Amino acid sequence: MSAEAPPDHPQRFDAARWSDASSRESLQLIAASVAQMVGFEVAVISAVHGEHLVSVAIEGDADVRATLDGMLTPMANIHAELAVADDWGRFKFVPHERALADDDYRWIPDIAPGSDADSWHPMDALLAPLYDEDGELRGLLSIDLPISGHRPDPTQLGLLERYAAQAERALLNALERDALAQRLRLSEAARRVVRFAVSQADVEAALDDCRPALLEGYRADDLTIRTYPDDTVGSGGTPSISVTERVRAQVRELSQACWGQQRVGVLTDDWFDDTLLDEHTARTLIRVVVDLGFRSAMLVPIGAGQRCVGHLILFRTDRAVPWTRDERDGALDVARDIGHAVLTSRNLAREQRLVSELRALDTYKTRLLSTVSHELKNPLGAIAGHLELVGATPDLSEDTQFSVSAMTRATTRTSRVVEDLLTLAQLEDPETRETGTALDLRPALSAALESVRFAAERRQLLLRLDAPDGPLPACGDEEGLERVLTNLLGNATKYTARGGAVTLAVTYLDDQVEIAVRDQGIGISPQDQERLFTEFFRSTNPVALAEPGTGLGLAISSRIVSGYGGRITVESELGEGSTFRVLLPVPTP
Repeated sequence: MSAEAPPDHPQRFDAARWSDASSRESLQLIAASVAQMVGFEVAVISAVHGEHLVSVAIEGDADVRATLDGMLTPMANIHAELAVADDWGRFKFVPHERALADDDYRWIPDIAPGSDADSWHPMDALLAPLYDEDGELRGLLSIDLPISGHRPDPTQLGLLERYAAQAERALLNALERDALAQRLRLSEAARRVVRFAVSQADVEAALDDCRPALLEGYRADDLTIRTYPDDTVGSGGTPSISVTERVRAQVRELSQACWGQQRVGVLTDDWFDDTLLDEHTARTLIRVVVDLGFRSAMLVPIGAGQRCVGHLILFRTDRAVPWTRDERDGALDVARDIGHAVLTSRNLAREQRLVSELRALDTYKTRLLSTVSHELKNPLGAIAGHLELVGATPDLSEDTQFSVSAMTRATTRTSRVVEDLLTLAQLEDPETRETGTALDLRPALSAALESVRFAAERRQLLLRLDAPDGPLPACGDEEGLERVLTNLLGNATKYTARGGAVTLAVTYLDDQVEIAVRDQGIGISPQDQERLFTEFFRSTNPVALAEPGTGLGLAISSRIVSGYGGRITVESELGEGSTFRVLLPVPTP
């Protein structure tokens, strides 16, 4: 049993869990373009996922998709193929006589090899490694089954080189977005856990109530929490088996060893880290994990200072989903905070220090959003500017125009995400958050209606404004309210069928003013309504998911309105349309 990596097995991975839908769509478009524009029947873009390569975009027939969809190929196989390949520039060609004999990790076309010297053999492989800026292999573009039946000529190779560069950029963007989303998810889980833990008088007794946040944040199937020295159990429904005191002692010794090295311990049903465990102990613990019905476990030591005060064990049933570095580091951070909370509950003198750490953790998400967004903004501006210059070049080929247009659209979408992230960070920072002042609503209403008028006319929608005559007093600021109303009207216009109507209505209710946006759209399910104003949440409705979006618009709108002392509510039924109500305070005379 090596400490380097778990052994490899033919497995399947749900590619829908990889990155976000927009990134997967971009990669699928590139794969389709490679096949259609260069003359191949099969094009596959894969990403490195732990010690495996997983197919994330597949262009090919039903047999190709059935074979390759979700396939996990060991990275050892990939490196072995690249080692014997011929160097064709960015691409590496593996002729059939050097191909690996293992057919479990590839699709082989059912064709007879031609008699010409350059005929394509079913075991031939044409691969383009995709690297990050540090030269680390992050994915692969694989091409197969040329329509001509022959190996690509210099012209085709030139086109393939350009598509490989495009695939590399798109893959790195997708990986970056996935890493950012994961860090935000882990940060939110950590914040929720620590907030709850330090608010309880008896932390050990309350740890079980942290289960939902931990399970969701770390995509685990179950967990158990124990604290020392009293071994208080917070398993909260973990399947019970007969665990001997010897096993408990082994887990505790492992936790203390992990805490001393500031690391977590990972076990799968057939792999362990031999730098932490001897084989006999590992076999015992692996058997316990398997008897519980799981395939892998991550043991996270809980402690503070020099003391290990307990452990957290997260379980997964799918060994194909590895515990990522961010998850390992994030879990260790959470365990540190839990350890502080445990010690604080035993020693009230440390309470002030824990409160200070909680405040620091509370601002982590805002700092992360602001830092990442600022770091991305300038490079995106440079990319957009150069793309505009390239696009203005006369006599561009059709292929180049296609590539420039695709990159421009991707840059615009990414820039929109960055701007939304910056706005979200500013709204969550008390020092930069806008507060409401007395104003007249009418300019913001008119500007918002004007911003969606073109889209409404294109869809033959009727835009209606129902508001009292004269000034419309409210508390807020014009720019922020215009953004909120434009977002709500934009969504209403986007999801209302052609020929429908969208209404913007203003009503005064005692000390509040209600701004209602009503549409005749697809509606929102009760389940989706519960998470509608959460960052990065996209509807589970396939019709809504088909429309582009970042999942940040409603979250930003909700924070803007709450900054004015107001709130946003939603009423909706599937197929019946939706009504969003913005309630704002009315300034006192």
